[in-house]
Amino acid sequence: MKKLNQPKDESGLAGALLGWYDRHHRDLPWRVSPPMARKGVRPDPYHIWLSEVMLQQTTVQAVKPYFQKFLARWPKVSDLANAPNEEVMAAWAGLGYYARARNLKKCAEAVAAEHGGVFPDSEEGLRALPGIGDYTAAAVAAIAFNRQAAVMDGNVERVISRLYAIADPLPGAKPQMKAKVAALTPAERPGDFAQAMMDLGATICTPKRPACSLCPFRDDCEALSAHDPELFPVKAAKKAKPVRRGAAFVAVDGMNRILLRRRPDKGLLGGMTEVPTTEWTARIDGDDTEASAPFAAPWQAKGVITHVFTHFELRLSVFFAQNVKGFANSHHEWWQPIANLEEQALPTVMKKAIVAAIPEAFTPAR
Repeated sequence: MKKLNQPKDESGLAGALLGWYDRHHRDLPWRVSPPMARKGVRPDPYHIWLSEVMLQQTTVQAVKPYFQKFLARWPKVSDLANAPNEEVMAAWAGLGYYARARNLKKCAEAVAAEHGGVFPDSEEGLRALPGIGDYTAAAVAAIAFNRQAAVMDGNVERVISRLYAIADPLPGAKPQMKAKVAALTPAERPGDFAQAMMDLGATICTPKRPACSLCPFRDDCEALSAHDPELFPVKAAKKAKPVRRGAAFVAVDGMNRILLRRRPDKGLLGGMTEVPTTEWTARIDGDDTEASAPFAAPWQAKGVITHVFTHFELRLSVFFAQNVKGFANSHHEWWQPIANLEEQALPTVMKKAIVAAIPEAFTPAR
């Protein structure tokens, strides 16, 4: 085992990791694996970009069906650019962090209109597109175009923090970590190196009980040599999430249709579909009583559902009314057959509210 705080052989580490990746890479629907690359297959920038946007704050297993559904429906970035916003939001429903879907659509439109349907092949060019930040620009540049870009997601942060035993807490340690990743990233196969770092963090250098004996970095890992790897990365103490309250009103008419409405395009859950709710936000409570119902009806209390957003926890009191007649007073509201609710851009929190009132709402008909 090498001594701590000694200069590392970056090229040797990169070579060891790439050798490990050649043998142990994950097969993912958006990935060109090393065997595929040897046969001349090249990454599709559209596939890489789409997967990277979907993977932010989401697991690989959750993303796979969404990725395949999007490609089946919109095989090219120009197809996505021309799709109606409502259809894109509906296809995204359930994947969370809905600003990503709005930015996805804007980015596709920009690539189609301003770049002839071809993604820029540099970090700088990619970063200029709507909704693409430093991470996504680096990931697409490296993986799709083999640019020597330093790619750092949560998995890479964990690997690099342990390899160098970086004691400074996140998020303040990010620049230090990125500098280490940049020094390690080779000029040859930088895209495979980026994906190898992600795979290493996802499968070997895991948050709990990492499989250090199988790691290609084990002889150089400072956390393994002198510490407990599970202590890294060091994270600043989390602040308690505030709790916000509101009410949701699930109304059904005599034709087994549910009253829905569309949220404003901007803000939390922008452009998504919802049942009527009170005016809660991430910063203020809404009324959580029947007094704020959108219209008079025999409302029944159906309990409280809880949903955790990034910055706050929401608790919605759910009220239910049946056989409602004819209420829908603007083009933002409509009656939707319960049997077709899956076609709507309903975020998870709204599905929870509906299920609290109508437990079988999303159960497939037999």
